Amino acid sequence: MATEIGSPKGESTPGLLAFVSAVPQKRVLEDDHIPAVSSPLNPDVKPVQKFQSPAFDDIQAAMSREKRTKKDSLKKREAKGGAAGPDSSRATPDPKQQHPQNHHEKDAPASELAPMRYKLAPPKPSDFEQSRGPLFQTHHEVQVPDGRTIEFLETSEHVYNKKNFHYTHCIADPAFPSMFYYRQTEPEPYTAHLNFEDAAAHMYFDRAGGHVTSDKGFRMTRANVSVREGRWFWECKVTRGILKTRAEGDPESHGHIRVGFARREASLDAPVGFDAYSYGIRDVAGQKVHMSRPKDFLPPGEDIREGDVIGLEIQLPSEHLHRKVVQGQFNPAVDLLDEESDVQQHEAPNIVRDRIPIRFKAHIYFEKIDYHTSKELDDLMNPSPMGTSGSIGSSEPPNPNHPLPPLRTLPNSHIKVYKNGVLMGTPWTHLLAFLPPASKLEKQAGGRECLDDGSLGYYPAVSVFRGGAVETNFGPKFWYPPPGLAGYTPSSSQQTDDVDMIDVHASPPVQTATVSLTSVELQPVSERYDEQIVEDIVYDIIDEVGFWMQDGGKVVDRTVKDEKAGELAGQIKELVQDD
Repeated sequence: MATEIGSPKGESTPGLLAFVSAVPQKRVLEDDHIPAVSSPLNPDVKPVQKFQSPAFDDIQAAMSREKRTKKDSLKKREAKGGAAGPDSSRATPDPKQQHPQNHHEKDAPASELAPMRYKLAPPKPSDFEQSRGPLFQTHHEVQVPDGRTIEFLETSEHVYNKKNFHYTHCIADPAFPSMFYYRQTEPEPYTAHLNFEDAAAHMYFDRAGGHVTSDKGFRMTRANVSVREGRWFWECKVTRGILKTRAEGDPESHGHIRVGFARREASLDAPVGFDAYSYGIRDVAGQKVHMSRPKDFLPPGEDIREGDVIGLEIQLPSEHLHRKVVQGQFNPAVDLLDEESDVQQHEAPNIVRDRIPIRFKAHIYFEKIDYHTSKELDDLMNPSPMGTSGSIGSSEPPNPNHPLPPLRTLPNSHIKVYKNGVLMGTPWTHLLAFLPPASKLEKQAGGRECLDDGSLGYYPAVSVFRGGAVETNFGPKFWYPPPGLAGYTPSSSQQTDDVDMIDVHASPPVQTATVSLTSVELQPVSERYDEQIVEDIVYDIIDEVGFWMQDGGKVVDRTVKDEKAGELAGQIKELVQDD
């Protein structure tokens, strides 16, 4: 059967066959008619090729000609997370350029392959200098209800987390003797704040990363800390939003806001609560939003207006219980009792970070592949009879023992909301799990997709719309400290009973045993920032020991030259990214 050039493989082309059959062909001269010995009349004996007409030869040549490989544009290559080669602006290599070293690696699954090891050039003197934050340029000023004037600044000269890549600051360390040279670090301000790199474009901050606004449509920024287990609290004040009181001729609002928690997979170019990876409270009617479905939460007639302070408390089970859930080993009859009695094992998480240092203007960053959305949660948000998760995913709601890991939920997890110091209720319980395999990294060359790189968790998140502005407070001193906060004694006028309020609007959850973790202490998110710094230091040391052992357990001569190139081996590539 013939195949038309440029047509889908396997489709017949009757016209071409008819044309070929119509071409007159001569009888084929068989090989056994060739004389075995040369003669004066036939001195050069050569096998006689089968003869076809020139027209047929042209057609065969056209059909057998190798198809031209269409090259992707730079945008497509960056979106796929690959690199075009030595001149690429990305530090991450192209998976197609990877060749297995032996047949064992070729047959092994990608998750079992060791990550690619890069040979880097010696650091520049500037690489040892302390990391710097973005450059600030005044964009506009606004006056907030309490009479203050807030200067909002445009940030530049820094990289954004986008196109499936995640960036953290790093610095060269002379105490690291391996060929890797670099460790993670933090620029000023040295506290929990909104992350300048982990934000959508066209968002404006103050210098401390506490205020945020935008003159565009809804977009989001996450904090620089994530919550993985325990009870944590933060609050925010609406500085620009729905007006508290309106005079004649005043607009209804100066913009809109949403606040809540978001995972790494949540889109920055959408509001909190847009997808299955974030939970948000909306200022209009005080509604709760998850998967773009607003539902009533605050009492009727209650809005979130300028000057209001919204407190958000999140509770997550221990990572030990969390891992049992995502690995399909959760037994509510046993594990919940162990969680309450605090007898569960406290093994350390297995953190693996596949990353590479890159340069962006005056900064050095670690670049690594970020986590991607899952088809199962996409189907949960937009259910379809032909969904990728099949009949199981469409018929069974999320629960701790769901057959699909992304749809497993965390027992004893919830988010509480306070307004001006008063507990409004618990809009969400049984939050979705986030540890692998519930979350997966984008596939990369030499990397592993089902790993915990330490960045997973629920991040405090803020969204603003058309002039809306929010001031965040991660503690330890809060405007309205909640009951049960570590080191805080509530006044008699404040509510002291730590009671989970029932959400009448939620669909009935899957029946599982519940245990109140009253022994878990409520902490400010600012304390989590200190914990995260300690974790980064420990993981850096572990990585350095691993690389040092790969280098033979000795200090590497960083002045060695590559024999083939005749120059210093390796390089740190420059990242090209629009501000």
